[in-house]
Amino acid sequence: MLLQLSPAERRALKARAHALEPTVMIGNGGLTPAVASEIDRNLTAHELIKVRVMGDDRIAREDILKRVCDELGAAPVQHIGKVLVVYRPNPESPPKPRPRSMKRKAPRTLKRTFQNRA
Repeated sequence: MLLQLSPAERRALKARAHALEPTVMIGNGGLTPAVASEIDRNLTAHELIKVRVMGDDRIAREDILKRVCDELGAAPVQHIGKVLVVYRPNPESPPKPRPRSMKRKAPRTLKRTFQNRA
């Protein structure tokens, strides 16, 4: 089951993931059951993780991303180079409040002072 994200949700998750470091690394052995369980544990703990894939084949990395998302019920957020970003909401945590829209404040009125007049 693949989780679907709207473009706005995907953009917000990309912004959150920017500062993250990869928590799981997939080596030449590929996606083994041990690696899949480690990804599952990290998704449960953090909701949003980065996974580094050491292989050079782009198609194999895309396949790994699809398999991870299918097996763990997660959503693919981003795939840049050898880094995959995966998201799965934690069912135990309360939903996070949505950010308010950026409203412009009225321009501040300046006080006129006549102290420096000669």
